[in-house]
Amino acid sequence: QVQLVESGGGLVQAGGSLRLSCAASGRTFSTDVVAWFRQSPGKERDFVAGIKWGSGSTLYADSVKGRFTISRDNAKTTVYLQMNSLKPEDTAVYYCAARYQFLVLRESEYQYWGQGTQVTVSE
Repeated sequence: QVQLVESGGGLVQAGGSLRLSCAASGRTFSTDVVAWFRQSPGKERDFVAGIKWGSGSTLYADSVKGRFTISRDNAKTTVYLQMNSLKPEDTAVYYCAARYQFLVLRESEYQYWGQGTQVTVSE
């Protein structure tokens, strides 16, 4: 099993920044990819960004390109999501997820999930 714990959410004004962390533990060698998803009330959970542990290859949703940066610290088995120029529409619960092998966008393809952290961006 792999355990994922998110932290770093909170309330920020539009234009501000936050950094989310996802700490992985357990059988982390069984995963190759970590991704961030987000879900707003009444909406589906959407892919935000993903990264491969080994190569560091990344993928971003169009809505966050140029504003968000995903990175990893292999030694700490932690993945970060730096969020800049935040907008009210970024308000959501942000989830960390992990899977084996390929970096994909579909949430159903991810086997391991964290509990989520709330991000609220005010006007």
